[in-house]
Amino acid sequence: MNLVALPKAELHLHLEGAIRRDTAAEFADAYGLPLPPRGPYDGLGAFVGAYERARDLVGTLDDLRRIARELVEDAAAQGVVWTEVHVIPPTYAGRLGPAEGVLEAVLDGLRAGSSPASGAGVIVGVNRGLPMADAERSLGLALAYRDQGVVALGLAGDEARFPAEAFSDVFARARDAGLAAVPHGGEGAGASSVRACVEVLGARRVEHGVAAAEDPSLLALLAERGVCLDVCPTSNLALRVSPSLDAHPLPRLLAAGVPVTLNSDCPLFCETSLVGEYDLAWRRLGLSPSDLAAIAENSLRFSACPPGRLDRALAGIGRWIGSQLGTS
Repeated sequence: MNLVALPKAELHLHLEGAIRRDTAAEFADAYGLPLPPRGPYDGLGAFVGAYERARDLVGTLDDLRRIARELVEDAAAQGVVWTEVHVIPPTYAGRLGPAEGVLEAVLDGLRAGSSPASGAGVIVGVNRGLPMADAERSLGLALAYRDQGVVALGLAGDEARFPAEAFSDVFARARDAGLAAVPHGGEGAGASSVRACVEVLGARRVEHGVAAAEDPSLLALLAERGVCLDVCPTSNLALRVSPSLDAHPLPRLLAAGVPVTLNSDCPLFCETSLVGEYDLAWRRLGLSPSDLAAIAENSLRFSACPPGRLDRALAGIGRWIGSQLGTS
């Protein structure tokens, strides 16, 4: 099955977690720093430490531009027509200059890597563990650049210690300004964390969200409201969110009628790719070509992909599934 030929979007991808391994090694040599350790990790806390090492490898704004450009080029090679990249500028704490410069460098790099085959937007993130002033700063950046490539406001970090409820006002103002709410939930905490993302933050999509499988009433709510979960199976295994692939809740989410997408999350750490995630879902989780086509369609319809690119990609999905009829 040619999964590269299936048009799709990737909606759950972190900038520093998507540095090419060769590029990361080059930066490590240039700055005399260690490469971040690969998974598996003993929970979210251990992973966060590794992620901070990856951020440390970014020494200049030009490094950010390069990472972003290479990210879109790599996406195009996998048949990804649109990518939404998570970035939290305040986590650089001014060491590369103002947060505006950090965001502009990423946007510059994404534009440089874009082509008729593949484009990208930015999800400006709020880090749950930083002071509320940084959440306000992320919101301000997202609003200031929403017509220049920013497509949503995200939320990441320690769900258990910093619940979504603390950020209700920040996300309300983002939604009022027309920005989509795409917080993380249900990775480091249970189903109640996913529910808060939906009912308190007004999420249109929830990043991960796999803990929703623990609560049938929440699954029904997600299906009824059409809230999409941006699922990352390999990442869930690497961070021990799921004890095994056989136990992964993706098939249960689909059976409950919850819209899902497939994503690589942090390929630098998890040694995967978006095509690899689709292949895993097909070969190991038993999804059919029709299932994969439906997931690819979700990835586009729940994205901010520009209309012309979106229409071409949806037509391409139709051609792809037609070519798969009678195959497995």
